[in-house]
Amino acid sequence: MKKLLIVAGVLLLFGSCYNDKYDKLYPAPVVVTCDTSTITFSHDIMPILTTYCNVAGGCHDEAGSNVSGFNFTEYRFFVHQATTDILINDINGTPSTGHNAMPKNLPKMPQCDIDKMTRWVNQGSQDN
Repeated sequence: MKKLLIVAGVLLLFGSCYNDKYDKLYPAPVVVTCDTSTITFSHDIMPILTTYCNVAGGCHDEAGSNVSGFNFTEYRFFVHQATTDILINDINGTPSTGHNAMPKNLPKMPQCDIDKMTRWVNQGSQDN
């Protein structure tokens, strides 16, 4: 009986020890930065439009533009909307009169995407 208690005690003592490092168990959170230093239509803005505005069956693709009145599949179709305050207000969730917060019936875009679109508009909405 004494041996059994000693063995159980040793097993309990060594079984509860481990050598994990704190930083391995609790890694530091990944910090995501939003680079708005160089924004281009083809590299930054078009992917945002594709994701949130003219995805298949979207409101601002070629077919959806018949309902919404806006086709955002190419720069030449989108640039006019980009030069108005309506776009920035709508994607920020502060729609102007007669408009909706965009994307409609979906969660607000990530702030980084909004910042990129705002920066691009403020830089002159170039086709680059």
